[in-house]
Amino acid sequence: MNKQQYLSLLQTRLNSRQIGRRDFMRGALATGLGVAAATGLADRAVAATPQKGGMLTVGIGHGATTDTLDPGRLEAGFLIPLALGVNGYLTEIDANSAVRPSIAESWEASPDAKVWTFKLRQGVEFHNGKPVTVEDVIASINYHRGEQSESAGAPLVANVTEIRADGSDTVIFELDAGNADFPAALSDYHFPILPSADGEIDWQSGIGCGAYRLDNFDPGVSADLSRFENHWTDAVGHVENWRLLTLLDTNARMTAAVSGDVDIINKVDLKTATLFARKPGINLHSVAGTQHYSFPMLTNTSPFDDNNVRQAIKWGIDREELVEKILFGYGGVGNDHPIGSGQRFFNTDLEQKTYDPDKAKHFLKQAGLDSLDVRLSASDAAFPGAIDAALLIQNSAKECGINVEVSREPNDGYWSDIWKKAPWCASYWAGRPVEDLMFSLAFKSGVSWNESFWSNERFDALLVEARAELDEAKRREMYFEMQDIVANKGGVAIPMFASYVFATSDTVGTPDTFASNQDLDGAKFMERWWKV
Repeated sequence: MNKQQYLSLLQTRLNSRQIGRRDFMRGALATGLGVAAATGLADRAVAATPQKGGMLTVGIGHGATTDTLDPGRLEAGFLIPLALGVNGYLTEIDANSAVRPSIAESWEASPDAKVWTFKLRQGVEFHNGKPVTVEDVIASINYHRGEQSESAGAPLVANVTEIRADGSDTVIFELDAGNADFPAALSDYHFPILPSADGEIDWQSGIGCGAYRLDNFDPGVSADLSRFENHWTDAVGHVENWRLLTLLDTNARMTAAVSGDVDIINKVDLKTATLFARKPGINLHSVAGTQHYSFPMLTNTSPFDDNNVRQAIKWGIDREELVEKILFGYGGVGNDHPIGSGQRFFNTDLEQKTYDPDKAKHFLKQAGLDSLDVRLSASDAAFPGAIDAALLIQNSAKECGINVEVSREPNDGYWSDIWKKAPWCASYWAGRPVEDLMFSLAFKSGVSWNESFWSNERFDALLVEARAELDEAKRREMYFEMQDIVANKGGVAIPMFASYVFATSDTVGTPDTFASNQDLDGAKFMERWWKV
């Protein structure tokens, strides 16, 4: 073990209270480290040690009066962290995007990845004292299965043919084809393990088996939570009470952070982020990941039912300008598919679309058009700066013979009234750490979150093949082709990948590493952060 590894081990032991500060200093000085440097390491280690107790308030740029606890309808940045705080899941995604055990303490797969066996952790109970059983697990996953299911998570378990118990602590899943990423799929926030009776889950009561009880939920307004004293692990859930507030207006959200009315906010206004970070007591965080801003076109509606029109629009977007003027450097250009550059199977060979009026006009001619008149619906409920982004697209598209009318939509009700209803609109996705999850949820034919109602037979076939393929080189080829199909035949323009930019006050303690699969530390801030 080298010096750096030994110092890291000492910090870990100090964090977990296996040793005290005196022993830490003795060990650090023995490596030859100076007193000042050793003291600094000790101070940072102590500061990074979660403390128990207190209350924190979060201002979230999401939430609507139509929000529901129905696990099949969970969506957006208010309900997702609420669900992850209140509920337990068989697996979870950690801060390094790895799949980790949770309610399931272990699992194993058959050689063809068609049969998965999960062993449940003992001693897990719901907030009402009821033990978590294999029957609860089976009922909770079955809620999303079957032809009658309207769950947005249904595509992720569509290939499950049978779920059965093997004794009191083991659940076996049989699939119709191999799925190398199946444990990751079960970490999706749509799949909480909920109390059940006679095969039916109870989601209405808000009772879960997560680190926090749900004390109050006022959709579109607020939620109040308190720490569950009998949670199966003391390693998460450090704050005694949380309050989540819906603050859709960006200025109101940032003002609340400066005034101290809230301790945490997400969706910081990127135009003023640098100045905002200079405010006393404000800590700005930027995390690059899978989040992307999209502009779906309904492929079942004219003129977007013609791929030439969709291609013309994609080539008529000045992506670099959007990154510069909307993201202000907090992100990078997208290439009309949802796979981020840091993911395993990102297509490094795919031609990057740039702003090219000549190509845009070429595709218009292929569609039999000399010009095009379209409407783009946008609201900052979609993402900060969405209206400004639409106006920039309007300006760049004009030189391509595409006349864009920007329709400014209200924040409230945007996701229920505009998304998937307006022929062309602004949208956003957190993305997923695994390629199959993102493609299955949002691009497979007929799934409820396919925001452009796009369908491609070749893509659907590859989706099934890639999921079952255990040879990584072959999987890579398949995912490369799928990204090409989505980018050049799909119904969604994805011009930019945006970093998660959020702020915490000095009252908030955070870990050194933030997860990048969702906003606010993988949407698991309630489990991972603490009151200072």
